[in-house]
Amino acid sequence: MITDERPGENRPLVEVYSLKVVFPTDDGIVRAIDTMDLSIREGEKLGLIGESGCGKTVFGHAIMRLLEDTTKVTGNIVFRGKALYSLDRESMRRLRGKEIGMILQNPGASLNPVLTVGSQVSEVLVLHKGLKKRTAWDRVVGLLGRVRIPEPERRAGEYPHQFSGGMKERAVIAMGIASEPVMIIADEPTKGLDVTVKRKIVRLLKEVTVEKTMLIITHDLDVAEEVCDRIAVMYAGELVEIAPRGAMFERQLHPYVQGFFQSLPDRGLKPIPGMSPSLIHLPEGCRFHPRCNRATGRCRTEHPEMIDTGDGRCVRCFLYA
Repeated sequence: MITDERPGENRPLVEVYSLKVVFPTDDGIVRAIDTMDLSIREGEKLGLIGESGCGKTVFGHAIMRLLEDTTKVTGNIVFRGKALYSLDRESMRRLRGKEIGMILQNPGASLNPVLTVGSQVSEVLVLHKGLKKRTAWDRVVGLLGRVRIPEPERRAGEYPHQFSGGMKERAVIAMGIASEPVMIIADEPTKGLDVTVKRKIVRLLKEVTVEKTMLIITHDLDVAEEVCDRIAVMYAGELVEIAPRGAMFERQLHPYVQGFFQSLPDRGLKPIPGMSPSLIHLPEGCRFHPRCNRATGRCRTEHPEMIDTGDGRCVRCFLYA
């Protein structure tokens, strides 16, 4: 279990033990998450970053138990002392949304086009807070105002197609915080937004999650740097590096993470050679070795474990063994 705890810091709110998530496809078995161990402390903002298809979103859905019934999950996720995969469906339904809120990516698809925005936010309050519809509606107007939607009383009665992309994102943020959960999972909250709108959404996220724990799933390093306390990087279904934000942005240890940072326009625009492997046909040994210019014979045959470097960092690489 990778906790990265120090004396006096908050205890873990979420603890992930040997989590594996696999699901069948016509082409074979997808190993979306392979033996993940991780903890998230109370009040911490943890950024989970990596390329598309590396397993980030699957991890968020695994916490919420929103995976398809055909998905096989082993290991466990413990939230506030409760083993989530030992809970019955009704207990999990009550916990989902009430104690852990989720801000889904692509609000245009996650908002129901035939229901008003206000009614969709109101449903969360009726379901998880037990409010009467009239009381819930009044609360909705306040929530929309809190997330900086202008004229919230009027906009609550409008439909998603009447909202801009930025306003839709604000609406799903309102849904995510409506029941006052202790933890928020934000999945690509700035995806598809222009730079100006993105900055506003990032400021809003920081404001509404001040006293909350947050897992923010993103490929946007600017967002991770501004919002997060600690960064975890995934590659091909597994964690490859974890570090405090400042340490991660100052110096990356894993060759993949170094390449990921250097591939961005403001950091040199140097692409990593090759392509990420299929999660159906993973390479032997280190999963990054076919693309790594520092790979050795050992990297091609042995799979590295996570190594605690002793400075609050962990890395999956034989260079630090």
